Amino acid sequence: MTKNQYSLRTFYIIILTQVFSLIGSRMSGLAIGIKVFDDTGKATPLALVALFYLLPNLIFVNIAGVIADRWDRKRLIMLSDAGQAAGTFLLFLSFASGHFELWHLYTISVLQSIAGVFQGPAFMSSVTMLVPDSHRDRANAITQMSHPAAGIVAPILTGLLFAVIGVTGVIAIDLMTFLVAIAVISAIHIPHPEKTTEGEQHKGSMWQEVQVGFKFLWSRRMLFYLMMHAMLLNFLFNMAGIYGTPYILTITGSKAALGTLLAVEGIAMVAGGLVFTAWGGTKVRMHTMMPGVLLMSVSFMLYGIARTPLFLGLSIFFGLFVNPMVNACFMSLFQLKTPPDMQGRVFASIQMLAMGMTPLAYIIAGPLADEVMEPAVGGSWWKVVEPIFGSEPGAGMGAIFAFNGLVCGIITLILYFYRPYRTLEANLPDYKPEAVEATQAVEAEVPASTEPVIELQAKSTGPVPAI
Repeated sequence: MTKNQYSLRTFYIIILTQVFSLIGSRMSGLAIGIKVFDDTGKATPLALVALFYLLPNLIFVNIAGVIADRWDRKRLIMLSDAGQAAGTFLLFLSFASGHFELWHLYTISVLQSIAGVFQGPAFMSSVTMLVPDSHRDRANAITQMSHPAAGIVAPILTGLLFAVIGVTGVIAIDLMTFLVAIAVISAIHIPHPEKTTEGEQHKGSMWQEVQVGFKFLWSRRMLFYLMMHAMLLNFLFNMAGIYGTPYILTITGSKAALGTLLAVEGIAMVAGGLVFTAWGGTKVRMHTMMPGVLLMSVSFMLYGIARTPLFLGLSIFFGLFVNPMVNACFMSLFQLKTPPDMQGRVFASIQMLAMGMTPLAYIIAGPLADEVMEPAVGGSWWKVVEPIFGSEPGAGMGAIFAFNGLVCGIITLILYFYRPYRTLEANLPDYKPEAVEATQAVEAEVPASTEPVIELQAKSTGPVPAI
């Protein structure tokens, strides 16, 4: 790829647009979550929304990966935004009509998930086309900051506007941000990757290409084991994460505290992303990544025993501070070791594996809290753990946070001391584009018509995805 094909400017435009759109999405999601919890008093409906959004992602993501490698990635991102905007409009009509029911939310979550599934592989594989490898760690860190940046602004705005314009007004703002995002994306250019030898070898029918990402990971066995680690982490972290809004509202009884603590989560991740952007991480990325996951695990344990807004805020801040560092290096690892014209399919498989157990977490989360752990508080066996978690409402959810954090920490510590896993970044070869090298050989014969070629050399890297 020639230097003038990279465009950091385009990358930053996409990120800013994404943050703007995410603010709207986070606002409507928070407003709907507050209303649903106020109406039902249960965590189960929120868990079901997450489940209905995730399942289509897992079912269709590999097809989306194949399409991302075949089609124009900019158009895929636009179509994805348009589909999600249509779902938001249907939610607006449901609430505005005064006839909202939970099944409306579940159905629209499925529709928005199907539309949104194409965006992940299309965007992540586009980063390689827009950002040279010397900037990629920082670019991925900035990408990781987009969600928390929205998470800082959205809770504050939702807290201010919810009482004034209600859930319908907040959803209308979300719809507007989608329309702006579509307009901006339509005006930029995302180059399509050049064909590579390995990419051409994996061409075939839709069914054959759906399997390419899994075969790529399986042939690099430690990468596959890395994904299994990520799958388990996401199962445990996401199960506890379902209780975010109910846990805070139960303990504090304050929507203002909820908004503030959600903003703290965003601030922590933005701060971590900024530090990583300036620092760049350790030379061996595993030594940034694995301690980062351990800190997140301890943070979850402390969060589970927290009973004041200050303690809640401090414990979650230090855990989420390292989250963008973990995720940015993980994405760099796969971008630098995967041929660009295969990245849609590989990232789709990564997404499916990383989130493969999460539907089970969403199925378990609601009943576990509502029917088992919260009713157990104050009971006979609860006396054993009462000195740690207390006997107030919310203590059952707190115990789940702490237990899941403990298991994540133990597993990560064991793997960190396993040498083949710890050194996988050094032992796996970086991708070297044969197609580009062949082009260089031809251009050497006609120097007047050439431009310098940037080789996609990797530094080495480390693990653990979308936690």
